[in-house]
Amino acid sequence: MAEYVDEWAAAGRKNIFGETVHVQEMQSEGGAAGAVHGSLQAGALTTTYTASQGLLLMIPNMYKIAGELLPTVFHVSARTIASHALSIFGDHQDVMSVRQTGFAMLAEGSVQEVMDLAGVAHLSTIKSSVPFVNFFDGFRTSHEIQKIEQLDIEDLEPLLDRKALAEFRSRALTPDAPVARGMAENGDVFFQHREACNRHYDAVPEIVENYMAEISKITGREYHLFNYYGAPDADRVIIAMGSVTQAAQEAIDHMVKNGEKVGLVSVHLYRPFSAKHFLAAVPATAKRIAVLDRTKEPGANGEPLYLDVKECFYGKENAPVIVGGRYGLASKDITPAQIIGVYENLALPQPKDHFTVGIVDDVTFTSLPMKEEMALGGESIFEAKFYGLGADGTVGANKNSVKIIGDNTNKYCQAYFAYDSKKSGGFTCSHLRFGDEPIRSTYLVNTPNFVACHVQAYLHMYDVTRGLRDGGTFLLNTIWEGDELAKNLPNKVKRYFAEHNITVYYINATKIAQEIGLGNRTNTILQSAFFRITGVIPVDLAVEQMKKFIVKSYGKKGQDVVDKNYAAVDRGGEYKQLPVDKAWAQLADDVQTANNDPEFINRIVRPINAQDGDLLKVSDFEAIPDGTWQQGTAAYEKRGVAAFVPEWLEENCIQCNKCAYVCPHASIRPFVLDGAEMAAAPFGEDNTIAAIGKTFTGMRFIQAVDVLDCLGCGNCVDVCPGKKGVKALAMKPLETQLDVQKEWDYCVAKVASKQSLVDIKLNPKNSQFATPLFEFSGACSGCGETPYVKLISQLFGDHEMVANATGCSSIYSGSVPSTPYTKNAAGHGPAWANSLFEDFAEFGLGMKIATEQMRERLAGLMTAAQSCDKCSDEIKALAAQWLADRDNAAVTREVADKLVPLCEACGCDICKGIIELKGYIAARSQWIIAGDGAAYDIGFGGLDHVLASGKNINVLVLDTEVYSNTGGQASKATPVGAIAKFAAAGKRVRKKDLGLIASTYGYVYCAQIAMGADQAQTLKAIREAEAYDGPSIIIAYSPCINHGLKAGMGHAQAEEARAVECGYWHLWRYNPALENEGKNPFTLDSKEPDWDKFEDFLKGEVRYASVMKQYPQEAAELFAAAKENARWRYNNYRRLARQQWGVEPED
Repeated sequence: MAEYVDEWAAAGRKNIFGETVHVQEMQSEGGAAGAVHGSLQAGALTTTYTASQGLLLMIPNMYKIAGELLPTVFHVSARTIASHALSIFGDHQDVMSVRQTGFAMLAEGSVQEVMDLAGVAHLSTIKSSVPFVNFFDGFRTSHEIQKIEQLDIEDLEPLLDRKALAEFRSRALTPDAPVARGMAENGDVFFQHREACNRHYDAVPEIVENYMAEISKITGREYHLFNYYGAPDADRVIIAMGSVTQAAQEAIDHMVKNGEKVGLVSVHLYRPFSAKHFLAAVPATAKRIAVLDRTKEPGANGEPLYLDVKECFYGKENAPVIVGGRYGLASKDITPAQIIGVYENLALPQPKDHFTVGIVDDVTFTSLPMKEEMALGGESIFEAKFYGLGADGTVGANKNSVKIIGDNTNKYCQAYFAYDSKKSGGFTCSHLRFGDEPIRSTYLVNTPNFVACHVQAYLHMYDVTRGLRDGGTFLLNTIWEGDELAKNLPNKVKRYFAEHNITVYYINATKIAQEIGLGNRTNTILQSAFFRITGVIPVDLAVEQMKKFIVKSYGKKGQDVVDKNYAAVDRGGEYKQLPVDKAWAQLADDVQTANNDPEFINRIVRPINAQDGDLLKVSDFEAIPDGTWQQGTAAYEKRGVAAFVPEWLEENCIQCNKCAYVCPHASIRPFVLDGAEMAAAPFGEDNTIAAIGKTFTGMRFIQAVDVLDCLGCGNCVDVCPGKKGVKALAMKPLETQLDVQKEWDYCVAKVASKQSLVDIKLNPKNSQFATPLFEFSGACSGCGETPYVKLISQLFGDHEMVANATGCSSIYSGSVPSTPYTKNAAGHGPAWANSLFEDFAEFGLGMKIATEQMRERLAGLMTAAQSCDKCSDEIKALAAQWLADRDNAAVTREVADKLVPLCEACGCDICKGIIELKGYIAARSQWIIAGDGAAYDIGFGGLDHVLASGKNINVLVLDTEVYSNTGGQASKATPVGAIAKFAAAGKRVRKKDLGLIASTYGYVYCAQIAMGADQAQTLKAIREAEAYDGPSIIIAYSPCINHGLKAGMGHAQAEEARAVECGYWHLWRYNPALENEGKNPFTLDSKEPDWDKFEDFLKGEVRYASVMKQYPQEAAELFAAAKENARWRYNNYRRLARQQWGVEPED
């Protein structure tokens, strides 16, 4: 939300006072609330935007702002609070956590309502002096695209109470009329003073009601504190707020049409809750009421709105029966069919209370019966679904499609986009609706008229035809043609086509995109095919408008890109129709291949991966109520979604392993086979080459490719040196490489790791013989972060503890159902956990402290074992060995493997104590992983404290220079000149030097690395950091999709090399251990930059190049400042590297 204000401000747009709004980004939501508080005290109208955990961080200041009667509005897209798991999606858990702060709370249920009523919150807070939270459902409303009527500033300006505004300004702190606020009070007066605000709150309902009346006059849409919809003589009524009220209206229309007396009260003003206005809105005929809450408060007698409604009717004569229910946590879809189920519950002789809607609770039996979905949106509504791949352009194209239809017809439009938890490369589903009447369907498209499947692999992964209406249309992007296509379609899909009279079209958009030169960007071709097939608007108009949007979307990338997309529009008509054989209706499902996968994978993981998680029951999670998830589940996905994958050309391979080193998804790995493994392999020696190295004598080498987990970035090909200039890898279409998957499958399952035969910490080549314990993550194709995480897992994963800050790295490292962290053959691997965004460092320190405490207890037992008359000499020897080398991971692992069975056999009290603590015998490597947003900004204070503690912890900062996970906001890691959210015109202050700040302690190991620039330096820094007996911090340069690399993310590693070569990024290490040897602890690993290449580097990334397009006058100045700052930083490093150590400075 705030980024739009930033863009408007950068463009010079004025507010209601004729001024450009000042936008200030803070390091955290807590900081933002503090800044709002201070700004209000100084007399400026100030607002902020937040959600979820961020709102919770604002609570202390919210009490202060409300207590001091400062008018403000906090706009909140209401979202889930992390509990047993993190969820970024929508419900009311966050706003219900602030209902006690003294803020008034105004709720909206649709995009149009947000437009109409957000201004009411601002007008009312000024008039009442009571601060407001203005909230609406996160994602369902905040991310929905709707065609709405827009209010203008001119509509609201006459409603502004200028006198109340003047009174607010007159209370501002000023030295000209000094007063004090925020005093400390004792019990003699605090209570009375607190009660003095009551009249302000008593006035709020009527103030809001009056402003709503004014808005109703302007818009023609009727608004009240509580809006009633339904039969005037309804006997069954639902009370709810938020987007559910729109879906409920569809259900009510259907039921009333069938003669049922039902209704809905939509809550707008939730705090202060006016019983008078509420009771006036409920029909006097209501006999039974169901209150729906989009939150859960364990241990309470009911959820908040339910308790408020019950209180209103307490002691009333002939009060209705009131029951309450929960629905829609984490954006769980709520449909008209489910609402009908709620009304049917009210019709029962004894309605179920404290029920749940939309799930199957087979444990505590709270759920209402599930009902079959039905199309109730309206007869004129056309519904469409588009299945795509993250970053393939499908979502962007559909956003444009909605705007094209909305802007060029009288039709109402709606678009909503559903994603899985992966980054680019994940599952996307676009839900579009068009019609001649207003669209109230605030739920996913369940009964589409049209379905487009842009990824042919999805035919076997997801139920892409589910709900497609009889006589509907299906479009498939596929490499197959005619009979071959019919042969490859799953029987289930063919049967559906025949049974439901589906018209099927197909197009090879992948091939067309390659011919045009668009790579795997098929979105424009498929968008054109959609308009041509459906005819929702005239084709000529659609083509004209698509080309206009192409200029808008791609103009900044150059005319060549625009022309290629023009060609894509023109070739969108190259689709064909597939005849549907009526005999397909008799086909049985394809035989399912049996597997020996774990029960957890088949019962839980696979349904979620198939987008069928909604069908799982409460009992499926009864054994893991705390959110625990098994490691290594990502290995079972095998999605096969890359268009192109690497082919290994063994004759050109020098076995450097650079390809495996940089692979973001660990989907290319070197394997060394001994004679027995080679003999049993499903491939011959001609698919391998002789392994290089004395320890590998007589063995064979293969660089195996997991084509089904590869995302096709091409970094492996880019870094491959090959032999005599000919690369050992080449990108080939996936379908040509499917047969080599058996090589991978065999090597992973049957070829033993040979990492014990080499020193994996010696050099990058050797490191890749270590099995990655971080694989197949949900990170973007070409991700710059994951190669670092993977490398650490190879070096230390079997004894690694990870505290992960919330952000990109936590999402790709731990999103249900995929866990990329995995175990080695012995069952050991990284133990991973995520707490919050702001406390990641303290969370990791807590892990370290606990480990130290438990190992101290273990040390006491090991010492006691020395004198125990029941312990054998072997136990005593192992205990002594452990005490002598307790921090050595290899030694303690060996001791653990031998000692545990001996202690179990002994059974004495001391050995029982050792067995209880057996998980602490092996030494642990504590890692804290964070992005730059967490480390530079919101969590910096905690990080500083943790580094200052002197504890032996290791911090990896994955520096993308923006908040990658939330769309690319600027952080203090963002350099001068870069465009980011909250730096729409380019950042104006230099980047913070986090590493150098940490080095000032003198006892913290610090390093800056960039794998693509120097693989050996990266390995050396990570190795030294972990070996250093004290705190360490490594800052790793990580190209990100948000940077807009013109060369593409397939050149992310090369981008790192260019960054160092031109002086944009610098490589250095600060090792305090060297100071003890009388040496300079600071080592500058970067060579003298080629500064002439600096500006060309900036122009190669859209985040910088866009400045030239949008703000050409300032671009040269900003670029010059960026270069000067880089020089300044490099020269500072050079001075540090030249310092003389061990010599007393002269006076």
